[in-house]
Amino acid sequence: MARPQETFGKKEREKKRLKKAEDKRKKREARKEAGGIEQNEFVYVNHLGQLVDTPPDPSLKEEINVEDIVLGVPKKEEGDVPNPIHTGFVEFFDASKGFGFIKDSDTPEKYFVHISEVKDGELKEGNKVSYEIEKGQKGWNAVRVNKVS
Repeated sequence: MARPQETFGKKEREKKRLKKAEDKRKKREARKEAGGIEQNEFVYVNHLGQLVDTPPDPSLKEEINVEDIVLGVPKKEEGDVPNPIHTGFVEFFDASKGFGFIKDSDTPEKYFVHISEVKDGELKEGNKVSYEIEKGQKGWNAVRVNKVS
């Protein structure tokens, strides 16, 4: 019967494993000596969510009604409908190619716009526009674009 082969790599891995275990043991002992939390000590959580070594004051405990807890996404109410018309500025527009980009004035988002979606006239860089957004093949597009004076 053949003996298991002990190669240099196997010996080195075993040495590393033993050294790591020894280092871990030394760190654990150093923490105990430094006054860290021992196995038989209690740790409490106060009303602010902080770890303390004294029991929390029961008068500061906040009562929570079970019916107030919402699991999942809350239902939309009638007043929650966002405004579909956005405003922004034309950041780039190439009239010869017929496309450009509009930067939203409320968010840092940029939307692609095609010349076919421009209602009145031609767009130039810096024009203030109002538009709606729709999902296109490659992302969100600005549609029904109108110049704002």
